[in-house]
Amino acid sequence: MSHIPSILQNLRIPVIGAPLFIISNPKLVIAQCKAGIVGAMPALNARPISQLDEWLAEITEELEAHNARHPDRPAAPFAINQIVHRSNQRLEQDMELCVKYKVPIIITSLGAREEVNVAAHSYGATVLHDVINNRFAHKAIEKGADGLIAVAAGAGGHAGAKSPFALVQEIREWFDGPLALSGSIARGESILAAQAMGADFAYIGSPFIATYEARAVEEYKQMVTESTSDDIVYSNYFTGVHGNYLAPSIRNAGLDPDSLPESDPSQMSFASSGNKDAKAWRDIWGCGQGIGVIKDITSAEAYIDRLAQEYAVAKQQLNKKVSAY
Repeated sequence: MSHIPSILQNLRIPVIGAPLFIISNPKLVIAQCKAGIVGAMPALNARPISQLDEWLAEITEELEAHNARHPDRPAAPFAINQIVHRSNQRLEQDMELCVKYKVPIIITSLGAREEVNVAAHSYGATVLHDVINNRFAHKAIEKGADGLIAVAAGAGGHAGAKSPFALVQEIREWFDGPLALSGSIARGESILAAQAMGADFAYIGSPFIATYEARAVEEYKQMVTESTSDDIVYSNYFTGVHGNYLAPSIRNAGLDPDSLPESDPSQMSFASSGNKDAKAWRDIWGCGQGIGVIKDITSAEAYIDRLAQEYAVAKQQLNKKVSAY
């Protein structure tokens, strides 16, 4: 049994909403938290930096007001994602704002930086670091992260290539702290499966693209509901780091998703572009393989309600199967 920080112990269902570059905003984060899961947003979604100050104030005040009105069902905590890669020149300023507002959870990506962990721990925050292999997991914990997010094959955006079975079991051989699993999780049954594998939480992102609150264009949302795992392309062409993208968006940008060249990882830039006309994330749309079950655009609350119902049914069915043996 892994040790779960108190901030993560009373979620409605064991789910962390993955921070979606460009797409996540206060409206989505607040809706996720009110519905009982961790809502998360990349700091870089707020542009300019002054907007991050405004957004953190909005999220903090709205969740505090909700908790005052509903002491019997308080909102889940929220998280801010920090890209700690050297290309992020805002990191120090963004972390100062996280300290100012005492953001409960910091999610770090694309590198592990000890000073970021120290800043978060200065006011009691929990730091979760996303990793694509066991070697990176060791580095993250050595540099002070409290927990890990195993980004397995099929996850949206910058994703790994390892089976979730392989990745989780290797991490669990030595780490008993909080562990979330990312990769094609879109139904309540999959949340339970992640826990059965050894994870504590499911890390769900792509299904939230197709919600009313998401800051995505309608064409993007509709493409998510019309696509399946067959429409996902894994490539490093657009940013220098391998990620999963919607093939129709690549075609719409005038590129052939079946013949993308390899990019030079040393030239990686989080917001770079594969060509001068089509930019990653803005025009080339990230998405995970689990979207085949997402058929409609709905509210974040309605989707989380569905997850909760599916999760409860899955647990009941599993108990029946176990008792039959």
